[in-house]
Amino acid sequence: MTVSTTLREVIGLDGAPPALATATLILIDFQNTYTTGVMALPSAGPALDAAARLLERARAAGSPVVHVVNDGGPGSPYDIRAEIGQIEPRVAPADGEPVVVKGFPDSFHETDLPDVLRRLDAGPDLVLAGFMTHMCVQSTAQGAFNRGYRPTVVAEACATRPLAGPDGTPVPADVLHAAALTTIGDLFGRVVPRVADLPD
Repeated sequence: MTVSTTLREVIGLDGAPPALATATLILIDFQNTYTTGVMALPSAGPALDAAARLLERARAAGSPVVHVVNDGGPGSPYDIRAEIGQIEPRVAPADGEPVVVKGFPDSFHETDLPDVLRRLDAGPDLVLAGFMTHMCVQSTAQGAFNRGYRPTVVAEACATRPLAGPDGTPVPADVLHAAALTTIGDLFGRVVPRVADLPD
């Protein structure tokens, strides 16, 4: 099957991933929400392991790091006041790393993320990873693109869950994950398969 030219290629956007040392890392919704219970993701564990490696590399490179969490309110699977809504220990914030609280899939929407990035003097390059690929990662990549940033998503440090398609046919998690990354890569940002694909 012949594949189409991406919109990024059509309009001449750069396809090379940024060096970690020149980018800001944004970790999206790495909450216990996605490791247990109704929202557990099939590949949460491997994605968290990859995100931990990414975070370690970013810190070693001196990159600014921002953590984002979704707050769904008391009693919800996204209750940031309870253990279920806390950031998973493998990628827990270090002292001084800001945590942005959101209520919508796009981490920029009605949050202080734009102000946080300005305070960090973040350049145009953002590296994104998190949960879920088809929802908050994709929405944040689009939000970043719309605001003039250059997002790059690390595929192995993201995950999602299986859902029913429009006709009721099950869509496996890996298929939905790939579709979301393909959507991002068509226009909104660059996608690298592995943490190791980002230069220092």
